[in-house]
Amino acid sequence: MAKNKDINQSTMQNKTASPANMGVSRFKWIILVMAAVAVAIILTACKTMLTKKDYWETVRERFTKNNIVEPALRGNIYDCNYKLLVGSVPEYRLCMDFKVIDKDSLARTRAQHYRDSVFLQSVDSIAMGMHAIFPDYTEEYFKERLMKGFNEKKNGWSILPRHMATFIEYQECKKLPLFRERPYKGGFHGDEQMRRKKPYGSLASRTLGSLYRDSDRVAKNGLELAYDSILRGTDGIKHNTKVRNARVDFTDRAAVDGNDLMTTIDVDIQDAAEKAIVAQLKNLDAELGIVIVMEAKTGDVKAIVNMSRDANGNYSEIMNYAVSECMEPGSTFKTASIMVGLEDKKFTKETIIDTGSGVWMLHGRPMKDWGWSTRGGFGPISVKKVMEQSSNIGVSRLIDEHYYNDPMAFIKGLEREGAGIPLDLPIKGAQNPRMKKDPKNEHEWWKTTLPWMSIGYESLLPPISTCAFYNGIANHGKLVKPRFVKAEMKDGKIVREFPIEVLREKMCSESTLKDIYEILENVVSAPDGTGKKARCPQFKVCGKTGTAQIAAAGGGGYHSGITRYLISFCGFFPAEDPQYTCLVCIRKYGLPASGGGHCGPVFAQVAQSVMAAGQTHRRPKDICDSTSVMTPRIGAGDMKETQYVLKQLNVPYNTVDTSKAAAKSESKMALCSAETSNNKIKLTRTVLTNGKMPDVKGMGARDAVYALQSAGLKVKLKGAGRVKKQSVEPGTAINKGITIGLELE
Repeated sequence: MAKNKDINQSTMQNKTASPANMGVSRFKWIILVMAAVAVAIILTACKTMLTKKDYWETVRERFTKNNIVEPALRGNIYDCNYKLLVGSVPEYRLCMDFKVIDKDSLARTRAQHYRDSVFLQSVDSIAMGMHAIFPDYTEEYFKERLMKGFNEKKNGWSILPRHMATFIEYQECKKLPLFRERPYKGGFHGDEQMRRKKPYGSLASRTLGSLYRDSDRVAKNGLELAYDSILRGTDGIKHNTKVRNARVDFTDRAAVDGNDLMTTIDVDIQDAAEKAIVAQLKNLDAELGIVIVMEAKTGDVKAIVNMSRDANGNYSEIMNYAVSECMEPGSTFKTASIMVGLEDKKFTKETIIDTGSGVWMLHGRPMKDWGWSTRGGFGPISVKKVMEQSSNIGVSRLIDEHYYNDPMAFIKGLEREGAGIPLDLPIKGAQNPRMKKDPKNEHEWWKTTLPWMSIGYESLLPPISTCAFYNGIANHGKLVKPRFVKAEMKDGKIVREFPIEVLREKMCSESTLKDIYEILENVVSAPDGTGKKARCPQFKVCGKTGTAQIAAAGGGGYHSGITRYLISFCGFFPAEDPQYTCLVCIRKYGLPASGGGHCGPVFAQVAQSVMAAGQTHRRPKDICDSTSVMTPRIGAGDMKETQYVLKQLNVPYNTVDTSKAAAKSESKMALCSAETSNNKIKLTRTVLTNGKMPDVKGMGARDAVYALQSAGLKVKLKGAGRVKKQSVEPGTAINKGITIGLELE
């Protein structure tokens, strides 16, 4: 029995332990399964990374696009009065996708069927609508173009291959059948491109500059290139990814738009200068014309015109000759030479120099004055007269006699006053003057160099250097650097101003400057001055003519083929208080060629336009002459209203009654006529008299009708303006109710 008892106890212990053993076994299996899954995941990940790397990278690239450049908007360029000269505007390439692309074959088939059926039903309406928006193209053209893309199932098919649509045109196109649908449904879309536009066309186009045709983001020349770092801004970076069924852009770095520039150019002055020079170029059949207008105190370039004849015979801006082409200045350089001699006390403006019979031998070469073969020479004349007549012999003899033994003194004198010094302009391609500065160099300095150099030969200057020099004289001897840009702006506010750069604080002494002023004024105002064609009746002008024979192109020298001339006039105005400097240059073949006769009239026209434009900023009393009448013209009309207006304008007047009955007839309408004497207005008062025809001639229609109707008359009007004629003469006996005819003019 004891044995059986032990066996039973052992059996019971085994039964009690078996559930626990079974639980441990289960956990082991679970752990084994989880480990197997983990191993499988790791193996799959390794397989994905190693064996299918290219496939998954392709998938990622299809759904996500990184580092997409978001172009910054290029800044605008304005004139000095905030008028837009160059701006960036969106234009659109109109495209049509005729083939639907979708992974789902069923959805693709349905979308393609819808697009094709609607297109075929609407193609005539679309062509008609496109013709209405773009009238330069026919309906037949649009239908043929669209059907070609449809038949070939083209995507990105350009509807107008050589035409970019404006924003308004693009919006109008989106109102047409099928085109009004979403791009993914209808297939029509516009690819936006920012373009640089010049609202004023070719005005100052070479100075403003341009961008390369194949990329509207790369500056090519002019101010666009010189200030590209300010205008272009900073591009942004974004990435594009697919979220659900739509693509979403995420900005990584926002684009910063470029800043704007305020230039010194005045559109109105630029336009006046261009019209004046083009008209003269056509008249002379010349090849090149340049006009520069600068503001005396600041050096601001208000206008810069470079018109040359193109292959079609038209005049347009091809190159910026005013800053990029060095030319022999001719007689306009004589002012600099005479200024050096006056400042060095070598002579005075009254010094007499003999110019002979018009030809003078200098170091074995003949120096000739203009008209020597027909008129002869000027004989002994003063320095002042030498400049008035632009005598080559007079200037060259003066300089040669006083500086032949010390030519460096003359060169240093030119340097001192700033004639021909480098300007270092910001415009790419701008040339600095090329002056001979080493008399010891036997390869460039000869015995004849000094006299010929003194009259504007053997030196090369860009036209803007000549203009800057005369501008320094106009600015009371302070030579400033030509300025093209006044300020940098952001959102309409000035963030930086470009300062005025002074090149010479004082070009010469006050006494020399005074003599030069007098000499240059006489060149224009003297009866026989060479610059008399530059005169302006409203104000005085100072200036100097220039006529230079220039070498033929291609190294042909001065005497091969037809002679070429560079004629010019440079001066400033008004002479009493110079505000502006203007240079006019014309290059032409053959005679006649006269700086004063041909460039002077252009200068006068530009100067008068500039001054006329400036008058709008001045008080009327400041711009009228001593004979101006500052009282308004008064027409006949209602006495009370006339008196009221004159009182409001604070204009003095007195009233004269025509009869004693006037004072007793206040209830009736009083009329008046007016006359002006010694800037005072005299009002003659009359009163409507019963039974008598009033005088309404000279009245406005309203006053005349009111006066006649008050007298019980009917009125019939003809014409517009003031009463010129009335059908019944004043003072004639009349009856109420009759009709009076009034003829207005």
